[in-house]
Amino acid sequence: MQNPFGQNSWQNLPVPPQYAVVKNDANEIRIAKVGISWTSLIFGCFPALFRGDWYHFLFFLFLQADYELFALIFHFPTWAIIPFASLVFTFGYNYLYFRRLFSRGFVPADERSKQLLTKARYWRS
Repeated sequence: MQNPFGQNSWQNLPVPPQYAVVKNDANEIRIAKVGISWTSLIFGCFPALFRGDWYHFLFFLFLQADYELFALIFHFPTWAIIPFASLVFTFGYNYLYFRRLFSRGFVPADERSKQLLTKARYWRS
């Protein structure tokens, strides 16, 4: 995705305190929250889909389908068939998303993002 704001104009965007900005050599930027992914708890796999994170989207769907199949085979009670994948991804999805971005060549875009990612142990400098 090309930066619609122009060269380094992301610095003028109001970024909330718990959000980090990462960029790569092609000047693509990604802004995402550091910490617990409440959207994954509420909306399931859709945050990964909206971020264009196909890898984790498909993994999320597979994990949920696998759990539901297991629950049906072993006759779990209805209350036990909960969105298990959502609970798992709530605590780890943002970490997995940033680690995937870092493996694709993204780095923190500014010092504030670098400090935030380092403090949360997402970025190892």
